[in-house]
Amino acid sequence: MKPFRSIAEFDAALRDLPGPDRHAIASARARQAQLTKPAGSLGRLEEIAIFLAGWQGRERPEIARARAAIFAGNHGVTVHGISAFPSEVTVQMVRNFQAGGAAINALAAAAGLELHVEALDLDQPTSDFTVAPAMSEAECLSALSRGAAVVDSGLDLLAVGEMGIGNSTVAAALCARSLGGSAAHWTGPGTGVDDAGIARKIAVIEKALAFHTDAPMTPFETLRRVGGREIVAIAGAIIAARHAGIPVVLDGFISCSAIAPVAAAFPAITEHCIAGHRSAEPGHIRLLDRLCLRPLLDLDMRLGEGSGAAVAVTVIRSALAAHNGMATFAEAGVSGA
Repeated sequence: MKPFRSIAEFDAALRDLPGPDRHAIASARARQAQLTKPAGSLGRLEEIAIFLAGWQGRERPEIARARAAIFAGNHGVTVHGISAFPSEVTVQMVRNFQAGGAAINALAAAAGLELHVEALDLDQPTSDFTVAPAMSEAECLSALSRGAAVVDSGLDLLAVGEMGIGNSTVAAALCARSLGGSAAHWTGPGTGVDDAGIARKIAVIEKALAFHTDAPMTPFETLRRVGGREIVAIAGAIIAARHAGIPVVLDGFISCSAIAPVAAAFPAITEHCIAGHRSAEPGHIRLLDRLCLRPLLDLDMRLGEGSGAAVAVTVIRSALAAHNGMATFAEAGVSGA
C-alpha cells in the first residue's frame, strides 16, 4: 500500500474498508458441507477455512506465503519507572531477533512464516505523553507508512507482533482513551512489575488521559498522542492488509491495542482479523470482548514478539489442510446425510 502522506489519506483509508468475497464464502461453505464428516464437527477449523476463503477470494484458500511482521519502538514515558526492564532491552532484543535467537524466530520457523523485523527509530524514543503528544503528525504518519510498507501484495496471511519496553502502559492508555473505562481497568503487570509498579502505570495513564482530554477523539489523534511508533506501525500494517485483501493474525494485548482507536470509530476494521490467542495480560480479554474477537488459543502466554500469533498460524494451517485435503462424500463413496 502506498504511504499515508496526510491525515486525510489515512482517514479516507478507514472510510473505505473493502469487505470479503461473499461468493467465495458461499463456495467454501458449500465445500465444507460436502466433506466426509458430520456438519460442524471440526468446529472453529471450519470457520477459519471459510473466513480465509472470503478474504483470499477463493473456495480453497491457501498459505503459500505468510509473514510475521514484528515492529519495535521505544517510549519516552518509561522515564516514570513503569517497566521492569530498561529501554536498552528493546535494542538488545531486536539484535536477538536479527541473530535468530528469540522465541519468535523459533515459532515463526515452526509456523512457516517469513520473519520481518522493523525497528522504528529506536534511538529516538517518543515524547513523554504525560506532558506532550507522543509523536508529531509527521512522525505518526511516518510510523503508519512504515507499517503499511511491510505488507506485500503477494502474501496470503500476515501475523503482527511488537517489541518495546513500556508498551503495555501505552496499550492501556490507547484502550482507555479509545474505549472508555478507568486506567486501572486496562492496566496489568506487563513485563512483570509488582503492585507498586502497576500503581505507577495507572498514575501515568491517568495523567496522560487528563493532559489529552481536550484533543480530538479521532483514530489518528489518539494514536499519535498516546501511542508508540511500533504500535502505530501495526495499525498501518493492519489497514494496508485490509486494502490488499490479506487476513491478519493478531498477537496479544499490545498488538490488539493498535486498532482500538480505529475500531472505536470504524468497528469493521476487525473483520479481516483473527485473534491468535488470549494473553495472560488482564486487559487483553477485555479488549478482545470490545473488539468482538474470539481468541483461537489460551496458553497463558504474555511474551509478545508475535509469539502467540505464530503459534495460532499452525492451527490455521491445520484448518486449511482439512478444508483442502479431505475428500467429499461423493469422492470417497461415502453416504452423506
